[in-house]
Amino acid sequence: MAQRIEGEFDYIVVGAGTAGCIVANRLSADPAHRVMLLEAGGSDNWIWFHIPVGYLFAIGNPRSDWMFRTEPEPGLNGRSLAYPRGKVIGGCSAINAMISMRGQAADYDHWRQLGLAGWGWDDVLPAFRRLEDHFLGDSALHGTGGGWRIEAARLSWPILDAVGDAAEQMGIPWIRDFNTGDNEGVGYFHVNQKRGRRWSSARGFLKPALHRPNLRLEKNVLVDRLIVEHGRAVGVRFIQGGEIVEVRSRREVVLCAGSIGSTQVLHRSGIGPAEWLAPLGIDTVLDRPGVGRNLQDHLQQRAIYKVANVRTLNETYHSLPRRALMGLDYALRRRGPLTMAPSQLGIFTRSDPGQERANIQFHVQPLSLDKFGDPLHRFPAITVSACNLRPTSRGEIKIKSAAPDAAPSIAPHYLTTDADRRVAADAIRATRRLMHQQALARYHPEEYLPGPTVGDDDAALAKAAGDIGTTIFHPVGTAKMGLPSDRLAVVDARLRLFGIGGLRVIDASVMPTITSGNTNTPTAMIAEKGASMLLEDSRLS
Repeated sequence: MAQRIEGEFDYIVVGAGTAGCIVANRLSADPAHRVMLLEAGGSDNWIWFHIPVGYLFAIGNPRSDWMFRTEPEPGLNGRSLAYPRGKVIGGCSAINAMISMRGQAADYDHWRQLGLAGWGWDDVLPAFRRLEDHFLGDSALHGTGGGWRIEAARLSWPILDAVGDAAEQMGIPWIRDFNTGDNEGVGYFHVNQKRGRRWSSARGFLKPALHRPNLRLEKNVLVDRLIVEHGRAVGVRFIQGGEIVEVRSRREVVLCAGSIGSTQVLHRSGIGPAEWLAPLGIDTVLDRPGVGRNLQDHLQQRAIYKVANVRTLNETYHSLPRRALMGLDYALRRRGPLTMAPSQLGIFTRSDPGQERANIQFHVQPLSLDKFGDPLHRFPAITVSACNLRPTSRGEIKIKSAAPDAAPSIAPHYLTTDADRRVAADAIRATRRLMHQQALARYHPEEYLPGPTVGDDDAALAKAAGDIGTTIFHPVGTAKMGLPSDRLAVVDARLRLFGIGGLRVIDASVMPTITSGNTNTPTAMIAEKGASMLLEDSRLS
């Protein structure tokens, strides 16, 4: 017998990640709205959630990470990848790369061209601006006073400056700001930090709202399923402290659990492809084929180059005196390597001249390691990762069991199209051209991965991409927006789920196509815009 939380809430928000913190903030701003926010993780009361370099300890740690893995991927030559997702208030914004990146104006204009009214660049720009507290100040492109703090990086590396100069020698211009609508160029990433500390969605939007008596946060809860009655979502069933608990909503349930979490909740609720749910013994409430399909992610080809005559983080990592100085610099000035985002220098360019706009992104790091979680190499080196910004491969996420604590099947289907294999090969070629520019000659870059024995033909480079490719942790699209005529659409342009009343999805899963860059800031925008839509519709109802 399930326990029942006394009273009803106007809104129940599932997931206190990047999107959920913003949605809960906006909905509870009106004291007339009683809002319940449910989070599977706990508090962000661990030091490594706040020191930027703490992602090294948070990712791959069950305290902060769901610890998912992909299925073995044929396109990656049978490899399975770790698939981190934040499990704490703030969600992925508490453990991610902190890179503030909107993508390109053409990404959103494409959404509008798909028939999604209100999602073009001119439509979403005001939502981006409302969110921001930007170090560049208030302008037509940026906002100030919002909860989403954005600052410049607080350190520099001569080797990264040289890579930027090499990009310029390739014809890629230096730019100050990647977030103007056209991110083609080379420059340093802006980051979600405040004076050298990570700035998560929980810090910016949830904690300032927790004093409100009409907002209730429940942590360490595992959402089992939605309660659907007469075609309408009326509540949520979850597990907390070993007890089954039910909570009811008067108006709407809002899923903000991300491309994986929201998909799992929908599937366990009987909402999704009937052919997936029936074998698990789940009665189909709504046969919606798109729930869990259309998975898109950015795959990076992680090239490593040994360098000489210059310092990288590898040497600092293996020197106790240098590590002590690094800690002292952070303690006294909030500067130095402890403030580092995983990548500092970005390059957006075209994999071949036929591309109409930048379609590959480089993340450049003054460090190297065999795989995430391993110690840094003992030789000086840099990592130069290039990813395909707009992959054509499509994957899927589906539950493997009705048990709420069972990990799902995650199959991104990387490199399963000819177009993606061609871009991956061209990206490796572009990396090699970059590293052979005169600006880097004095550092004698030597290819370590994929390695100088890998040839330049398409087949060899496509195989190499499968060997060194890894995710940048940007899963989107599993509950995509679309028109009623689109068989795989899950929500409409106002993020209402087709076929079930009182239910919206407001997170990265609603993207019909992936944005051209890091996806955390677009997810925040979707939350800001989605909450506004919900409140507008509520006033009209």
